[in-house]
Amino acid sequence: MSTTPPKDEKNARPEKAAKPEKAAKAAKGEKAPPSKTDAKPRAPREPEPKSVRLLDHYRTVVHPKLLEKYKNPMAVPRLRKIVLNMGIGKAIENKTRIDSAVRELGLITGQRPVVTLARKSVAGFKLRQGQPIGCKVTLRGKRMYEFMDRLITIVLPRVRDFRGLPSRSFDQHGNYTIGIAEQIVFPEIEVDKVEFPQGMDITFAISTPRPEGSFEFLKLMGMPFQE
Repeated sequence: MSTTPPKDEKNARPEKAAKPEKAAKAAKGEKAPPSKTDAKPRAPREPEPKSVRLLDHYRTVVHPKLLEKYKNPMAVPRLRKIVLNMGIGKAIENKTRIDSAVRELGLITGQRPVVTLARKSVAGFKLRQGQPIGCKVTLRGKRMYEFMDRLITIVLPRVRDFRGLPSRSFDQHGNYTIGIAEQIVFPEIEVDKVEFPQGMDITFAISTPRPEGSFEFLKLMGMPFQE
């Protein structure tokens, strides 16, 4: 009698044993933690622009001019990052304001915003620690210069009664912050789709610690300061 096993048995592969941790959880009726393949994919960022006018202006005009004064190339002021921050105090009463702010800030910057949370509870404002209170985006590289160019040439001229930026809004580290009262000055925002008027702060982090050096740098970059 032939002892050759049937074809189905011969080709059958042994089943892999479940990992001890997952098997134990399955036996207890617990759900196993989702695998990396189960994670939801993040929304893709918009591609960075290939050529940025303001970055070219910095390299060909601003940097050589400042180098005449600072001599050392490492000491020449440069833009490190731009941070856009939307603080939403009324998000405590209306949670949809956070979703609206995240969507609009994403349209303005082309990046996915990070939701900011309360660091501590404040009973007087009915605020709990860890509660969403706003959102922010940090821009670097070409995207940072592209945003700054749009801000100077398109956004600020659309601000009602705009007469230039104040020259005293520098902190002790040389960073400069401006406030935008409403998001509708950005062309990416469709006015008829705006649910709530929302302002924001925009901070320019500059490599020099001196406010005077930051002011000179921003002025050469085309920032429209008050006379």
